[in-house]
Amino acid sequence: MAAHTTDDETTYSSSSNSTPSYRFKWDVFLSFRGEDTRHNFIQLLYNELVRNGVATFRDDEGLQRGEEIAPSLVEAIKDSAASVAVISERYADSKWCLEELAVILECKRLMLPVFYEVDPSDVRRQKGPFEMDFRSHEQHVSADKVRRWRDGMSKAGGISGWDSKNWDESKLIQSLLKKILAKLNDTPLGVAKYPVGLSSRL
Repeated sequence: MAAHTTDDETTYSSSSNSTPSYRFKWDVFLSFRGEDTRHNFIQLLYNELVRNGVATFRDDEGLQRGEEIAPSLVEAIKDSAASVAVISERYADSKWCLEELAVILECKRLMLPVFYEVDPSDVRRQKGPFEMDFRSHEQHVSADKVRRWRDGMSKAGGISGWDSKNWDESKLIQSLLKKILAKLNDTPLGVAKYPVGLSSRL
């Protein structure tokens, strides 16, 4: 089973950022809800990306988080050629994750969604496990910000990605890796501090 490109995916594959792609520091930015995925799927995915020479940004400071996303994370998103959003059951519970997703989509680069044990239609409509989270946010966050977050979830849910319920986990990771490497073959890369495996792609 392979991921298919949709009009939405094409939209978020092209960069509207004025920064030339060859200046990107990171190949991939990982957005995920740590409580759901940090010590299983994300760890396996991160290890496989790094093993294949993909410069991958993973936020490991998830325990001490405030209400606002850290400026360093915004910069990492903007300095990444592509992003993978692993949207799990508690993803929308985190204002931080929702803000990451909004920024990722605003950058209009390749965004690959993984629907991790959730229904893509629930992501698109903010139903199921996400409904109560958004109702809660509406009580404590400005209406404009919540609309922005809803828009991000709707767009992410509309992109053809990977539904974990239909995949063996190892095959899902390999499919993601194949897609990312294909993208990077067509994108001038930033130079990582230790650019393992990049020469063959260049």
